[in-house]
Order: sequence, then C-alpha cells, then structure tokens
Amino acid sequence: MRRSRGLAVSLALSLTGTGAGLGIALAPQAAALTPPVAFTADALATWQPNGVVWALAEAGGQVFAGGTFSTVRPPAGGGSEQQAVNFVALDAATGAPTSCKLSFTIASGTATVRALALSPDKSTLYAGGYFGAVNGTAVSSLAAIDVASCTVKTSFRPAFAATVRALAVTGDTVYAGGDFLTVAGQPRQRFAAVGATDGALKPFTADADEPGRAVEVTPDGENVVLGGDFFTVNGANSHALAVVDATSGALTKSYPGFIDTNSVVKDIATDATGFYTANEGTGGGVFDGRIALDLPGFGQRWRDTCLGATQAVLPYQNVLYSASHAHDCAAMGEFPDGQRHHLLAQPTTGTGKLGWAPDTNDGIGEGIGPRVMTVGSKNGVQYLWVGGEFTTVNGAAQQGLTRFASTGDTGAPTVPVASAASFRPGEVQVRWRSSLDLDDSALTYRIYRNGAATPIATVTADSLFFKRPQVSWTDTTVAAGQSYTYRVTATDAAGNTSALSATAGVTVPTGTESYPSQVRADGAQLYWRYDDAILPYAADSSAGGNQNGVHMNAPALRQTPGAVSGASTAIGFNGTDSRIYADKRQTVGSAYTVETWFRTNTTRGGKLFGFGSNQDRGSYQYDKHIYMTNDGRVVFGAYTGVTRTITTSGAYNDNQWHHAVATQGPGGMTLYVDGVQRGTLAVTTHENYSGYWHAGGDSLGGWPDRPTSEMWAGQLDESAVYPTVLSAAQVQNHYALATAPADSVVQVTAAEDTYANAGAPATNYGTSSSLAVRGTSFYASYLRFDLPAAPAGTVLKSATLSVKTSTASGAGTTDTVSVVPVTGSWSEGGTTYNNRPALGGPALGAYPGIPDGSAVHTATLTTGSVAGALGGSLALALSSSGTDALWLWSSEAQAGEGTPQLTLTFGAP
Repeated sequence: MRRSRGLAVSLALSLTGTGAGLGIALAPQAAALTPPVAFTADALATWQPNGVVWALAEAGGQVFAGGTFSTVRPPAGGGSEQQAVNFVALDAATGAPTSCKLSFTIASGTATVRALALSPDKSTLYAGGYFGAVNGTAVSSLAAIDVASCTVKTSFRPAFAATVRALAVTGDTVYAGGDFLTVAGQPRQRFAAVGATDGALKPFTADADEPGRAVEVTPDGENVVLGGDFFTVNGANSHALAVVDATSGALTKSYPGFIDTNSVVKDIATDATGFYTANEGTGGGVFDGRIALDLPGFGQRWRDTCLGATQAVLPYQNVLYSASHAHDCAAMGEFPDGQRHHLLAQPTTGTGKLGWAPDTNDGIGEGIGPRVMTVGSKNGVQYLWVGGEFTTVNGAAQQGLTRFASTGDTGAPTVPVASAASFRPGEVQVRWRSSLDLDDSALTYRIYRNGAATPIATVTADSLFFKRPQVSWTDTTVAAGQSYTYRVTATDAAGNTSALSATAGVTVPTGTESYPSQVRADGAQLYWRYDDAILPYAADSSAGGNQNGVHMNAPALRQTPGAVSGASTAIGFNGTDSRIYADKRQTVGSAYTVETWFRTNTTRGGKLFGFGSNQDRGSYQYDKHIYMTNDGRVVFGAYTGVTRTITTSGAYNDNQWHHAVATQGPGGMTLYVDGVQRGTLAVTTHENYSGYWHAGGDSLGGWPDRPTSEMWAGQLDESAVYPTVLSAAQVQNHYALATAPADSVVQVTAAEDTYANAGAPATNYGTSSSLAVRGTSFYASYLRFDLPAAPAGTVLKSATLSVKTSTASGAGTTDTVSVVPVTGSWSEGGTTYNNRPALGGPALGAYPGIPDGSAVHTATLTTGSVAGALGGSLALALSSSGTDALWLWSSEAQAGEGTPQLTLTFGAP
C-alpha cells in the first residue's frame, strides 16, 4: 500500500578449500582498487579553510581553491592558521599551502570566489565570483592570474556587473555564466564571452531569463553547454539546460520539458564522449540527480533519478564522480530514503553505483556538503580534491577541503559478523554479512576452523555500502556429534585485512533436524531462525537464499524456549523501536508464502512480518504482511489499490506459541493459524514494488483495524518466505514437526584439570595454563567433568572431547593420544607424578596425531562409557606411548576457548 511519496543485490563468489558454496557464481579477484574506481576512499591530511569552498582548479602540481573564507589551518594535529582571503593555493601531493598568495576582496558586501578555470596550456588561471580587487588590483568579478608568478594580469580587464558563477576557457575565449545582466555596459543576460587575453566583450549572445550556474565547451570547440535556473535562452523555451553555438551564442539544442521546472542545473562536465549534468530540485516531484548526454547529437544517454541535490560531477577514466547528499536511490533499484551519502561514483555508461563511497557531513551554510571536485597530479600520483561546506570527512573533523589519492589504499574492510548452523550430519553452513570497504567492492574472505592459523576455505564476494548480502560457505568435512568453531576475516585487494570475526560455534547433529530441514526442502528463500548471538546480524538459514536481516535497536537475542523442539532460540521485540529489515532489495512474485511463529500478550497489536519499500525508516509502500489487532486477532493483508484482508475470528495474544502462514497465488489468499485454515479470499494480485522483508514492525497506516502500535511487542521464531504457495498439507506438516523430538546439545567444560611430569615428580601443575601428554619422558593429563543427567525421555546419542593445542612451537604430536578412564583418586590441586592415579581401559577414544599450530581438535568417545557417568562425575586421562610431546591449553587458559570440553548430544531413544 502506498501511504505517501516519500537491495537488488548482485553477489559473486569464488571458492578454494574444502566444502562448497551455496548458490553463488564465480567472480574475479579484486584489483588494488576494484576497477574502474581510480581513487581510494582514505582521506589525506589537507589544510582546511574556515568557510565554504565553491571552486577548484589544478595546474602544475598545485590545486587552487576559491570560496568564502578568510583563513586556512592545518589538518587536525597542530600548526598555526594562515590568512587566505577567499583563495588558497595548495600542493597537490601534500595538501599544504604553496607560496602563491592572493586575496579577493570588495569594498562593501561579502566577497566570494565562485568559479576557477585554467587556460588550455594551464598558464593562466581565471577566477570568477563577486569581488572588486585581487591583492589590491582593481578588477570586476572576473580576473586573470599568471600561474607562474601568481600575479594579476592587468591587461585582462572585463567588467561584470554582478556575480560570475561559472567559467569555461578556450585558447582565445573565456565563457562566463552568473547573475549579471550587463558586461562592459553592454546587455548580456546571465551568459557572456570575453577575450582570453584582454577581456574584451565578444559578440556571443546567449541571454537567459534566470541565473546561469554552469558552462562548458564541447571537446570540438564548436558549441557551449549552458546550465542554470533559466527557462528561456534567447527567447526559446529551454529550462535549465541548453546548447549554443560557441561563436554566436545562437541556440543549437534546446531542452523544453526535459528537466522538471522545479529543478536546476548546478554543474556540467564533459569528456570525449558526452557531457554530464548535476541537478538540484526544490519541493515535491524534484529531479535531484544526474544526466549523461551523448556527443554528437546532445541526446540523453541515461538519467539517474537519485534524490539528493547533486552539486558537482566529474568524469575521470570512464567513471563519473559526483558530489551530492543522495538520500534516496530507490527509483534506481538501489538504496531507499534514509541516510545521506555525499560522494558517489558510477560508470559514465550507466547509473549503477560503484564501490567508492567516502563520505562527508552536510556541514555549514545551506547544509549541502560537498560542492566541487577536481583532479590534481604530482609525481605520478593523481589526487581527487573535493571542496564544499562539510565539516567532517569519513567521520573525522575536516572542513571545506579533502582529497583522495590514486595509490595507498590503507582502509581495511569492516569485521565480518558470522554465525554457523548445522541441520544434518556431515554439513555446517557458515555464513556472514558481507563486509563494507569504501573503495573495494570485491573482497576476499577467509574462514578459519577450530582456531587454526590456516584458513579452511577462501571466498570472494561483492558488496556495496547499500548492498551487503549474506555470504555463505558449506563445510562438508565435519563429523556428526562433534563441535566446531569458525572465524572469518575480510581482505581487500591491497591486502588490508579486518580483524577476525567473533567465534561462531556449532555442534553437528547426529540425525537430521526435522523442522528446519523441511522448511529448507520446501523451498524457503529466506529463513530467519533467530539463533544469532551477535547484533546486528540475522542469519538466513535457507538453502542458498542468502537473504540476511539487520537488527535495529537491539532486539533481545536467544530467547527461550523457542517455538520448535531442540536448541533453537527465538527473538524478542520491545514494541517501540526494535525490529529487523532485510539486506536484500527485491520484488515479490505473483505466488508467495509468509510463515512465522509468534508469542505475545500485547493489547496494542503490531506488525509481525511483512514487505515494505524502506529499510530503517517507515515504508511508504507496504503489504503482503501479517499483523495483530489490539484484541489479538491475526490479519493477513495484500494491497490491490484497496486493502484486502483476512482476519481471524479468535484472539492469539495468550502468551503461547502460535504458527501463522499466509499464502497468495493463483488460488487467492489463505491464512492459516496453528495448522488450521482460518480464512480465504479470492484475490490473486498485490502491489508490485521493490522493497524489503521486515520482522517486528513497519508501517500500517490505512489498514483495517489498525492497531495502536505498528511495532511488535513479543517474540518471533522460525520466520520464512517462499516463492511458492505452500499447500495445506505442507503447512500442517510444519506445525506438527515443531513438536517432533529433536536433539539437544550440552557442552561441559572440565571442572578440574592438571598434568603429571616425570621430570618434576613432586610438582603440582593444577594452576598451570598448559596440559601435556607424552609416553617418554612421561607426561599425562587428567580431566574431570561434572555431567548432567539425560533430559527426560532422551538418551545420550554421542559424546566428543575437544582440546586445543597451545601456541608453543611444536605443540602438536605425531603420536596417537588415547582418552582413557581414570580409576584412581586425584585432585587438580594435589596431583603430582609421584601420587598420580591409576588408569583403566579400554580407551574411550583417540587422537591419531595432532598437527602443530594452535587449534581445537575433537575425538569421538564411546557413548556407553560416558552414558554410565551421567548425573555424576567422569574422570579421563590423556596418555601416549610415544616420545613426541603434545601441549594443550588447560581450562585456566583464556586462549583455550572453553577446552577441555565434552559435547553431549541427547535425543529420542
């Protein structure tokens, strides 16, 4: 449903190592910066003005900045400010002021420099704005500066009666746009041309009825492209954009109705293939984006309708860099209305955004952010300079000026947020939200298992700041009943590597888990189980959908009991602001199913699950949703131009778990609760728009029986979306499987552990952070576990022992290490070699050699031997008959990750 006008994700993967990728194609390795991006997103130290920078130009390793300011100061960290009256020249490579000092002043009012342009040979700098003198030499809003000597060219004496806002220069002509109505006393409305040497007025006439803001000469020199606020040029209708003859100013190409009447052109840039406009709009229905037009012909190549007041465009090496405060690119299939993004890049051939997104804030003045860009070069390095009214860059204080180099990428990707799940023996799904790197869209991920120093797999995947899809990899080398841990790093092509992710642990079941396996088998393309232990990542457990969610405002994680049998948990929402939105932008087909379990006692209602056009803000289009009324009835709704709903007759806010399934397809709409069909409706269509799945709340304005709260106060579990209509039998099967017996896992850390050493026969090692095993000279390690009783109605199905080798050199062993019962008495604080306990047999399990390198290793134990000790104490020893010592972490060692540890799996007999 549309209330008011206010991430199709591409993902590529390459895999090395064991295991398999899920539903993802191969991708090339990233280059130093992901092509075709030419600049890093790492802001370099740059001197900064105390005001706004409106204009930039570059020559001979110097960058010239003009604007409205009076001083410049060093970047954060010290130094004294210098006087710089509306102009400063800076070294392109160091960002520090050069010896060129010019002051642009006026007798009354506020002087400002609004435009800078260089002659083709870069020997002369032309400056336009509103000023009456440069270093005391009288001028009239347009001046020529000799670059070599940094002095005013007094032979160049045009006379502009008002502000000059734009300049373009050829070998013999300076074209100007601005607010003026006369030049040298002659009528010239908003655009004019003067001689490049003497400033004498030329016959060129391109009169506009409103201010000129941009002017560019086409590469062939035959035409001039004009931009601004105007509606007519030389009396002909052509709003905001026109092409005129370079000699006469006669109209070559007009654009009536081409740009919205409440939008203007703020900047124009050209390359060999065309020209590009930066547009700013005011009010509703604005055009705020960018247009590419071809040469010759001046016809539109593409139009980017992102909202956010574009101020500047700069084509460089087939990429169009832009300065704006883009906040809504939903119309382009990208990010919805929300956070502002001030610096973007896209290919000159299309509208899709590239992997380059450094950022500024809005800053002072009008609060626009960046206003102008140029590329400077020195010593073989290119620098993208950005000026404007911002006061921060990439979150750090920096005013008015910043720059980015073509080399020296130093920023590491964000740390992956990872989790792991296993639904059947022999398989673990490791998944994580793709990381963010502001200048690399192709990142390499390395997956480390059980603390090993060498990755078990390497994956390459694409992401952008608004497209961070889940990446997943399946480990197929795992054993049933054993526990595994995984950590993930992200690396860009320059070698910058994130820290390791938090540890994600999982125990492989001894049998197939009925409920999640059936959801996956029935084709769920999104499956949020809510077993996540770390904010803000809601993992997708579907078989390849990779449609993760993002937590907002910290929902309560790992709530128990969950809706289905087993160890899976639920998630809790506070009914005010906590919720989840999907990372992936998509459309919904004509057939779909939405499924979720819910539990609540709220009397304020709220949306459980649904589809909406936004992510972290309320959607302005929203339907295909399940919500609850204040009195606890459940509603399924789709929008067809009017709201169409099915509402249960009974209430379900009884603080018990309930199962809701909503389907729509060729047979119409159906709502099930607790496996029973509660209503149908002969409606086969819904509103077609791009959006995101939401859990825990979203907009509900205009819907029947709208509850007091749009946000859900209660718990959800096992939410799934299918691209098909589930049958009544499938729905009933899911409901029944929720109570089917499921394995439960208990992990028990050693209550006591120590080792005996023949080399120090009277020494106790109970407080040591290490354990040791060797036949000759003798070491043996002793472990005691306090075991729980088997849960009612279950038996022990498997038991494993996990230990972790230490970081000592040669900590592993080539010998077999046996796990044997201890028959004698012992204690952690009292055992030595001299009084060590007797060992029994047979062995419960073994490690057939353990490689060097600190990592977790697991042995399967004889189930019957462990089962006999349930509800009591189990004492084990690690022994060997060989000569190669094994060194392990003890339970006292923080690096041990909870080892030594028993993992016990209980299930139905």
